[in-house]
Amino acid sequence: MNKYRSHNCNELNLSDIDKSISISGWINRKRDHGNLLFLDLRDHYGITQCVIDNSKIEILNVIENLRVESVIKVIGKVTKREIETINSELETGEIEVAIETIEVLSDAEELPMPVFGDANYPEDIRLKYRFLDARKVGLHKNIQLRSNVIAYIRELMTKSGFLEMQTPILTASSPEGARDYLVPSRIHPGKFYALPQAPQQFKQLIMAAGFDKYFQIAPCFRDEDARADRSPGEFYQLDMEMSFVEQDDVFNAIEPVLQKVFEKFSNKRIGESPFPRITYADAMKKYGSDKPDLRNPIILSNLTNIFNSSEVSFEAFKRLIKNGAEVIGIPCPNGANQARSFFDSMNNWAIKEMSAPGLGYIIFEEVDGSLKAKGPIAKFLPENALRQIFEDSKLSFGDAIFFSCSLPKTAYELASATRDRVAAELDLIEKDVFRFCWIVDFPMYEFDEKNKKIDFSHNPFSMPQGGIEALNTMDPLNILGYQYDIVCNGIELSSGAIRNHIPEIMFKAFEIAGYKKEQVIDKFGGMINAFSYGVPPHGGIAPGIDRIIMLLADVKNIREVILFPMNQQAQDLMMNAPAEVTEEILSELSLSKIEPTLD
Repeated sequence: MNKYRSHNCNELNLSDIDKSISISGWINRKRDHGNLLFLDLRDHYGITQCVIDNSKIEILNVIENLRVESVIKVIGKVTKREIETINSELETGEIEVAIETIEVLSDAEELPMPVFGDANYPEDIRLKYRFLDARKVGLHKNIQLRSNVIAYIRELMTKSGFLEMQTPILTASSPEGARDYLVPSRIHPGKFYALPQAPQQFKQLIMAAGFDKYFQIAPCFRDEDARADRSPGEFYQLDMEMSFVEQDDVFNAIEPVLQKVFEKFSNKRIGESPFPRITYADAMKKYGSDKPDLRNPIILSNLTNIFNSSEVSFEAFKRLIKNGAEVIGIPCPNGANQARSFFDSMNNWAIKEMSAPGLGYIIFEEVDGSLKAKGPIAKFLPENALRQIFEDSKLSFGDAIFFSCSLPKTAYELASATRDRVAAELDLIEKDVFRFCWIVDFPMYEFDEKNKKIDFSHNPFSMPQGGIEALNTMDPLNILGYQYDIVCNGIELSSGAIRNHIPEIMFKAFEIAGYKKEQVIDKFGGMINAFSYGVPPHGGIAPGIDRIIMLLADVKNIREVILFPMNQQAQDLMMNAPAEVTEEILSELSLSKIEPTLD
């Protein structure tokens, strides 16, 4: 028999009445009722209420002097609770344990933050004492959920014929779109390993090695800033790759996995299946974003031509249009029912938080069977232009519409954010559903305004649509790649692609982005060399584990589903990392420290 417990703290029930048992755990809370003292004992599995009367002075004194979160062992007899004291929220809510003896296993000091209750504490305190924070019910359940989801994913992938493999953590630097974490080499002075931003090259080499289907729950490392849906430093992804496949084959492999995971671990509905496919161009046109939340019914419209008409006298927009701006309409369903303060608050938000000049708007109503428009912009448009806006934007009587006018990139950014805000403010987001979609046909290249050059827009290892002919004959900004993202409720879960496995096409693709052949060989020599000896067409994807769990746990911050996350400044406050090292260690690594210059 186990020395510390005969039962876990979630197991005891009416069938155990009068049994002598032992349980161990943390003191969750104590309640002194005068002649009785109640103690909730908590372990990983649940909570059991224990009770002792004031006749057992010695044991009572010990308990009274213990702080909550001390660890104890209780031996006692299981008794039935009075009907009025039954706690239906606990698995053990119909019984309690009459304490006969206790053993103090670990005495807790005064807590820097409470474990019991729902009090919100600053994130830095929570992260510094994460081992305490993880005892709280919500976070504890999220971490259990994470473990169960990963185990189920492994089961599904293995049943689908994928082999789980591990790729190196110490590798070479690679341009994946973010900064590398570098590791100095002691035995090769002046040279550095890099922690992998993703196992991109290795999983392609696995295909070159003749394995047909690969996956792993892969740790990835990127030196980038934190966001609510992105943890700085490290994250995990379901990395997978397949040989002899086209885009549809990858979709058909991963869709059932995601669908089964979300069905198993959530009570929410799963939207349309197969998941809708939306081209990148259509996503930007309709939603202003390549990560659209399809629970939001609002669809954008491009109204540039209407505002540029000679009949329209709104010069503020016309001047901007002349310099390349576009006017994007953002419908506001039932806007006529909103107070003026709603429109003022939207305008103030655009100015203060989006750095925009403001948000113009028009409200459409029906008066005596005719369309009537009001608002600060309406007076500048003739009746036919107003009706065209009404019809092109698919509005109904009583709707309003906001306008974003700027250069296309900025205009769509504001329009997308406005779309999200209007839907949130008016409670238009569809509830209790996960709506997935594929975003396909991404541009292969984009123009880097900062460096004034063409660069890869997504994944440099993707196969361009049209192959070498497209690279040789088309405007690079018009070339599409076999690249795709999967999005759920406005959160990008993953990027993927059909890979460029032909060295000739790879050299040309990188040449367009400004890389010489020698640079490509230097950076990707291992993969280029492998591709010279016969490699199958292949492709894959890598859904983010952390983001999947975040959606399933229904939390807004990704740090709520990671056991030991860093803070927003990429610091581990619990382990005090990053930290300085001694001069001796720096010398061993042939490194010297340069003090940062202050601006």
